Amino acid sequence: METFCYETKEGVTYGYFPVLREMGFENAFTCMEGGESAILPHTLNMALHVGDEAALVIRNREKAARALSISLDRTVTCAQIHGSQIAVVDAAQAGRGARDFGTTLAGVDGLASGEKDLPLMLFYADCTPIMIVDPVQKGAALLHAGWRGTVGAIGPRAVSVMKETFHSQPRDLVAAIGPSIGPKDYEVDDRVRNAAPGYEAFFIQTRPHHYLMDLWHLNAAMLQKAGIPTNQIYLAGVSTFSSDHYFSYRRDHGRTGRLAAILFQRGR
Repeated sequence: METFCYETKEGVTYGYFPVLREMGFENAFTCMEGGESAILPHTLNMALHVGDEAALVIRNREKAARALSISLDRTVTCAQIHGSQIAVVDAAQAGRGARDFGTTLAGVDGLASGEKDLPLMLFYADCTPIMIVDPVQKGAALLHAGWRGTVGAIGPRAVSVMKETFHSQPRDLVAAIGPSIGPKDYEVDDRVRNAAPGYEAFFIQTRPHHYLMDLWHLNAAMLQKAGIPTNQIYLAGVSTFSSDHYFSYRRDHGRTGRLAAILFQRGR
């Protein structure tokens, strides 16, 4: 079985982890082609908060929802702030932020749920999307981990939330780290490196006070430390910065759309 695959439906191309799908957790990481946008024409911008025309973004979301056979009106989003807070959601939050940014869940960068057919959706354009699923207790978490969320231990926080909420055992959890800026493309400074004590091995110096940061393996190391077995942590290994199929905030100097990471448990 391949670790990370692509498919195209309804004109929407997205990547996914087959191992999560086999466990009953549908997952998708949208690519940038095939939509409508006032920022970058003919691209599938999925975010309402980046200055695009709302009507176009909603049409893009509807198109992606059709491709995944989900209801956009049951989809839950959050207003990501580059933090490490996680909200546990259920059917009462269905539709929050799906069509109106004003109703999105504020102040959090992660969503967790044990509800079936309740799609969780986050947005990114270089930051690391992380999915954690529990095939035993049937819980799931979707995380947005930029460097702040990463050093703020959003991954281990999610493991703790799943233990408390779903009675998950870390040894049962399976994690997947999606496309994001790669270890050869993400240069940071002393401020970032100093914010991650004990994880210096994931920073390679390029010049005085500057380093290449490996968000993929740093997050994986933190998840492993939180108790998820190494062989149950999967990496897409795709850099948004160096791929023409993804938006990249750094490559495009901030003038860009956002990709969507989508995770939910099938009810049938």
